[in-house]
Amino acid sequence: MSLPKTLAEDVARNLVMVARLIDEDPEQAYAYSRIALRLASRVAAVREAAGFAAYATQKYSEALAEFRAAKRMTGSVELWPVMADCERGLGRPERAMAMAGEPEVQKLDKAGQVEMRLVAAGARRDMGQIDAAIVTLQSSELASNAVHPWTARLRYAYADALLAAGREDEAREWFGKALEADKDGATDSSDRLAELDGVEFVDALGEDENEDEDEDESRDDVADGDERTGEDGPSEA
Repeated sequence: MSLPKTLAEDVARNLVMVARLIDEDPEQAYAYSRIALRLASRVAAVREAAGFAAYATQKYSEALAEFRAAKRMTGSVELWPVMADCERGLGRPERAMAMAGEPEVQKLDKAGQVEMRLVAAGARRDMGQIDAAIVTLQSSELASNAVHPWTARLRYAYADALLAAGREDEAREWFGKALEADKDGATDSSDRLAELDGVEFVDALGEDENEDEDEDESRDDVADGDERTGEDGPSEA
């Protein structure tokens, strides 16, 4: 709203493309975000979008800078967890852990606090503290039977940490719970369960292609034989 109408429309179109492409083609989304940033770098929404596009392409230093700029402009702390995760991406898990203890975390809504817990657990794992990561994820949100948008990811992270600690039976149980809550396919819980149960998936299409190749080779062998004998086909006895 702070931009002239024509400029605002140009910026909006680029932001829409960022949103559409960020999951399927993050590099292209990043390119659109740079255009929007060049047009309106003083708009907080643009800085935030640029941050997420950079984050999606693992440009963590750049993403962190954009998120910090957006935070300064808005005064909001909602980007705090992803900022901490950028610190992890930069190889600074200790800094991410320090951010998990800052006052900003208390200002986050429930979803933000769960996200911060996930980041903190990831930082613990980065530092080789797998048991501490498990404890970090243990919470009322994890124990609750209620399903929220973040429930599947929280259960999945807990299952993965248990598996890393060698607690396979518990991990299987929590991968199952994650699958129950994962209505949108946000995790690969079903695949992880299959792996634990020793199930191997066969690429049926690949098998068909191999069979077709074998048939083609057989026909080629027959044709080669015909050429060598000078006959139109197999000889009769």
